[in-house]
Amino acid sequence: EKGDGCRHTQVSPYSFAPLLADLDLHLFGEGRHHHVYRLLGAHQIQIDGVDGCRFAVWAPAVKRASVVGDFNGWNGRRHPMRSRGSSGIWELFIPGLQPDDLYKFEFVSQAGDLILKADPYGQAMTLRPDTASRIAPTSTYEWQDEGWMTKRAEWRWMNEPVSIYEVHPGSWRRHPDGTFLSFRELADLLVPYVEDLGYTHIELLPVMEHPLDESWGYQVSGYFAPSARFGTPDDLRYLIDRCHTAGIGVVLDWVPGHFPKDDFALARFTGVPVY
Repeated sequence: EKGDGCRHTQVSPYSFAPLLADLDLHLFGEGRHHHVYRLLGAHQIQIDGVDGCRFAVWAPAVKRASVVGDFNGWNGRRHPMRSRGSSGIWELFIPGLQPDDLYKFEFVSQAGDLILKADPYGQAMTLRPDTASRIAPTSTYEWQDEGWMTKRAEWRWMNEPVSIYEVHPGSWRRHPDGTFLSFRELADLLVPYVEDLGYTHIELLPVMEHPLDESWGYQVSGYFAPSARFGTPDDLRYLIDRCHTAGIGVVLDWVPGHFPKDDFALARFTGVPVY
């Protein structure tokens, strides 16, 4: 079939059947889908031998939802999404998209307003001040922490001492020019330092994506996206892996209580409060 403006392929996104299973939609609706991050957001998959990206977003009561990005000129008329009815979820598989392609979701609200939002379940975002979501490549990281994971499963944590070293990655230490250390650079300096001090755990202040440096990460705009300030998702995996192989546990400071009011973020996600 002829395509509809996608620069990567001539296969129509609308030639594929609905992607998300009814059971997944049911569990999500009940608040009991414990792995919904594997469904919502952007995920590279293959359907009938065709490589592409599956997009899914929860946007109840909007008139239209579309995927827009650098692959279709950020034009919401190119890739309108398929509604999954009362679930409030919209989905679309776009053939040919590649890792690092940029995207957002465009909505037409009940009031008729055009709204442009980053992906709440995106696994990577662009570096501020840019606010686009990024298709994250499938990780090929090879973990080396099998010994730690085995020990953790047997750990009697209520009966053994715990001491936690709290760290804000953006200010613990910086380069001489004031720029941030990457997760990998942080690992090489922080892990032996904490190991020498004798702490059992590191607590990382929010490493999730956020627009304002001065917020210290407490205004989260992407709960599933490690901040691009510090590198890639695999770079964060490296930091955690280095901690584990040194016998140090990692606690992530998670901030569900508030998020920024920026137009691209979660506030008034569909034109009205949703999240």
